[in-house]
Amino acid sequence: MNKTDELCINTIRFLAVDAVQKANAGHPGMPMGTAPIGYILWTKYLRHNPKNPKWENRDRFVLSAGHGSMLLYSLLHLTGYQVSIDDLKSFRQFGSKTPGHPEYGLTPGVETTTGPLGQGLGNAVGMAIAEAHLAACFNRENLNIVDHYTYVIAGDGDMMEGVTSEASSIAGHLKLGKMIVFYDDNHITIEGKTDITFSEDVLARYAAYGWHTQRVTDGNDLDAITKAIETAKGVTDKPSIIAVRTHIGYGSPNKQDTGEAHGSPLGEKEVELTKKNLGWPLEPAFLVPDDSLKVFRGCIDKGAKLESDWNNLFREYEKKYPELAGQYQSWMAGEVPADAFNDIPKFDPAAGAVATRAASGKVINAFSSKVKNFLGGAADLSPSTDTIMKSETDFSAADRCGRNFHFGIREHGMGAILNGMAVHGGLIPFGATFLVFADYMRPPIRLAALSHFRTIYVFTHDSIGLGEDGPTHQPIEHFMALRVIPNLVFVRPADANETAEAWKFVLQYKKGPVALALTRQKLPVIDRKKYASESGLQRGAYILADTNSPEAIIIATGSEVGLALKAHEELVSKGSKVRLVSMPSWEVFEMQDQKYRDSVLPPSVTRRVSIEAGITKGWVKYIGRDGISIGVDKFGSSAPGDVVMKEYGITSEAVVAAVDKLLKE
Repeated sequence: MNKTDELCINTIRFLAVDAVQKANAGHPGMPMGTAPIGYILWTKYLRHNPKNPKWENRDRFVLSAGHGSMLLYSLLHLTGYQVSIDDLKSFRQFGSKTPGHPEYGLTPGVETTTGPLGQGLGNAVGMAIAEAHLAACFNRENLNIVDHYTYVIAGDGDMMEGVTSEASSIAGHLKLGKMIVFYDDNHITIEGKTDITFSEDVLARYAAYGWHTQRVTDGNDLDAITKAIETAKGVTDKPSIIAVRTHIGYGSPNKQDTGEAHGSPLGEKEVELTKKNLGWPLEPAFLVPDDSLKVFRGCIDKGAKLESDWNNLFREYEKKYPELAGQYQSWMAGEVPADAFNDIPKFDPAAGAVATRAASGKVINAFSSKVKNFLGGAADLSPSTDTIMKSETDFSAADRCGRNFHFGIREHGMGAILNGMAVHGGLIPFGATFLVFADYMRPPIRLAALSHFRTIYVFTHDSIGLGEDGPTHQPIEHFMALRVIPNLVFVRPADANETAEAWKFVLQYKKGPVALALTRQKLPVIDRKKYASESGLQRGAYILADTNSPEAIIIATGSEVGLALKAHEELVSKGSKVRLVSMPSWEVFEMQDQKYRDSVLPPSVTRRVSIEAGITKGWVKYIGRDGISIGVDKFGSSAPGDVVMKEYGITSEAVVAAVDKLLKE
């Protein structure tokens, strides 16, 4: 390591140290130990353009160990992104660009939201999948317009999380050769040395996954790090992991290699001692020496040339393959073709009842031939979730063009991978499983919502109506558990035609993730000549059936709309003035203006009944304190679905009785 290298590495270290100290909160140890990796990677290997963080063919860098965010923020500032010294000084403060953990969409150059350990590595697998698929779709001889790497820095905590195992396993299976992970092997977590809980051979584990493995014994050995990167880039048929033995809090006389350096400021005295130990000026704080800045800012010209060269390549590509170039640009813009829904099936009530999962499968197969960047699959449940695109092949190590994904029984990993595919750009990914297993993937769903990722979830077997599989597989609390996640749109269509309408909404919605809840059991197809059009789904809730001057309102979702419709017919035949509202999506309904919402649910009509085969908590929002909520507030039972529904009181008779009770009061 020469003096310039040492100066640059210490610049990273002490920007992190000073920022954490000023904030009086944060994680200084990891950036201090991994600064050499960050320096070599960002200045020598990472293909990026600081002046255009969204350049499409950039390498992706994911700090999976997101608690070490000051490593990333320091590198962003130093290499010329729009992250200023003042931004570093406002680390962890309200409204700053430099929050405690990296957040996508907030800080220029941050590729994905990380911090919950393991999620970033899972996202990176999705990014590598996206690169491989797009390259297979668009690259032509000597015109590789999609050609980049995905790099990750992950720590001991990442390696312990189960989602990392799931995502790494499938990455090895798929032979994602353009993914390189640096394992920050510093032997320390919050509670102390890792050997109190963690004694496995990580590299042996990754070799078993099908990864190429290397070890660098000294995290300050730049030549060894460089050689390891070169070797990893030469391996094209396996993802790579490089275990680098680093020292948390490197240079701190009293806190290096201790848990104290992990998640707390060093303290003013220890900062002074560390600066003296590493030959760094005590003042000023946030020092960036000119010689150091000159090296880092070389990334600006280098990045501009990389993008310029790519632009020239793309112009050549555009001349030779104009149709493909147009398609590529459309995909990257996230556009859905104008004719995407021309062949969407219309379901005839006379043809009989249809499970909404089956209707969804037909709809997917109708539009997928036109929306060619729509792709995804299930956690080993494609036949049960009806999510196979029958005219498409399977994505695999041998077929990167395939659009059907087999994620295996890895719901958590699937969720994290989907987020990486979505944030990479160019793809509209979906993942499917039973609704009850949304619990396994809640962390990535939450992160998708936090980050506004365009991720789609297809959740089938959505209630006790699924029947014999019993309470372990019958979701009860799940509707509400998903509804309470900010920015997540939850849609529960009432019949086959509402399901088709739901897919129209889902494909065009770009503001964040959407979850569809679909039935296993068959549902009657509502006669839309007699009742309102399913197009009302686009507004979240709509009046399905009505009477003049209604005195009571029934609100239903999903499979219970059919029961409510039967109850409505009986009530109207008795002379009761009742309105029936289908409410497939609370979130979409709340997006509408107040005038529309009041037209559907007039404040003056306070007698209200809701019916939904899930917990009743939350329905007070729409039915008021005096309304009646018919639902399921206990776990289910193993029996035929119609029997369970009847035994649990999810019936049209229960709705009639509830409305009658309110009208008599």
